[in-house]
Amino acid sequence: MENRELINLDDLTVYPRLDPEGMLTHIHNFPHLCEQAWGMVTNIVLPPDYARVNKVLVLGMGGSAIGGDLVGSLVESESRVQIRVCRDYNLPAWVDAETLVIASSYSGMTEETLSGFEQAMRTPAKKLAVTAGGKLKTYCETSGIPIISYEYKSQPRAALPFSFFLILGILQRLKLARDQSKEVAETLVNLNGMAARINEKVPAIKNPAKELAGNLYGRLAVIYGAGITAEVAHRWKTQINENSKAMAFYEVFSELNHNSVVGYSFPEELTRQTLVIMLDSNLLPERIRLRYEVTRELLDQSGIYYRVLNAEDGRAMSQMLSLVLLGDYVSYYLAILNQVDPTPVKPIDFLKDKLARS
Repeated sequence: MENRELINLDDLTVYPRLDPEGMLTHIHNFPHLCEQAWGMVTNIVLPPDYARVNKVLVLGMGGSAIGGDLVGSLVESESRVQIRVCRDYNLPAWVDAETLVIASSYSGMTEETLSGFEQAMRTPAKKLAVTAGGKLKTYCETSGIPIISYEYKSQPRAALPFSFFLILGILQRLKLARDQSKEVAETLVNLNGMAARINEKVPAIKNPAKELAGNLYGRLAVIYGAGITAEVAHRWKTQINENSKAMAFYEVFSELNHNSVVGYSFPEELTRQTLVIMLDSNLLPERIRLRYEVTRELLDQSGIYYRVLNAEDGRAMSQMLSLVLLGDYVSYYLAILNQVDPTPVKPIDFLKDKLARS
């Protein structure tokens, strides 16, 4: 890493200078957007036969897909239907008349999502879209497909509250998931409390998000999760990639105990520069939490730095989204320490341009 003066995260003048497009404003808006998105759920009207399904497939990529992942993780233990996310051009062969296909695309222009949805149109599956516009919205309007539309100008990853709560709301309205109103109320209170403790005005000495970003600076981030924190770990990884412009990876218990723990020794130069972040929760099964403890011992034995982040007390939704918000702030502060603008994703734009030309 080039020798640069370390940014002082308590200097509020650095944020507008390094964040000219205002990603911090979107992170500030996270609790409000959650409330706004949930308020839209009461307006969702779908054909009655949409409830007669036994599978839900969410088509999406990146920030538009993670909402489906988080919803699936939240309701999988109680929903009577299986919920899967497809990040591909091609529709799974098992899609049939008892499948609800939800195309989730912020821009409505995601080519993998559009490809899968066009294939879904040739099946008897129930179909709908969650989008802010683009070809997907136009296609559904001309085809008579229900659309759950929202307006929010941002990078797709900053619109997560819409993809999460609208997909959850769809399931609730179809009685494929139970009423989540109490969980949402608790979540909103806890999100606002979390934001008050980790926003940029809180000094680093009292701010766990700034502290963790400082620990991550110059290190490779590897995020561990399990159960309700597994897809949260996925979100942390992608936020560090896109906001911080840094490499990061995520792993899931207990699979990582069957392979990754054996790879802690080499290369030595890399292991010394790695920070493992373990997202823990008191709602995880006892055997999984025991695996967390043993894995910490293995990390100690290998001399690998790690941090355990315990989700705050509360129901599953509150724990998940509070950890998501914490990760968003951490990735933002890491971007500032890296002295990069957190908003643009130039390699993605480059790739899309090349694909469009081919």
